[in-house]
Amino acid sequence: MKKTIFVFGLLIIALLLLFQLSKYAMISGNLNFEITIAIIAVVFFFVGIYINKKSLHKRKIASTEINHQKIKDLEISKREYEVLQAISEGLSNKEIAYKLFLSESTIKTHVSSLLIKLNAKRRTQALQIAKDFNII
Repeated sequence: MKKTIFVFGLLIIALLLLFQLSKYAMISGNLNFEITIAIIAVVFFFVGIYINKKSLHKRKIASTEINHQKIKDLEISKREYEVLQAISEGLSNKEIAYKLFLSESTIKTHVSSLLIKLNAKRRTQALQIAKDFNII
C-alpha cells in the first residue's frame, strides 16, 4: 500500500513539474502552444498506460491444493463442503437450496454447522478461515 501511495505521489509531482515547465516555456516564448499540449498529452497517455497495467491487470495467484486432511480434521461432511463451496461463489441460502435440491432450512442448518466447525460468526469470516486452511 505504501508503495502505491509513493508511486502516485511521484506521478502527481512529475505532472505538477511538467505543468510548471510548460508554463515557464510559454511565458519565455521558447515553446509554442501546440508542442506544450502535445507533450502534456503524451505524458498523460503514458501515465494512463502505467496505471492501467498496475491496477487492472493484477496477477492471478496460483491456486493451491485443497487440504483434504483439514476437511476431515474439522469433520466437515460432503454436503457441508458443497454448501461452503456455494457460499464461496456468493450464492444465497435460497440459491444454494435450489442448486443442491435441498430445502432452505436444511441449508441454514448446514451453514450453522459450518460456522460452528470453523469457529466463525459470519459467512464471510467462515470463508476467510476456509481460505486460510486451504479447504476452498
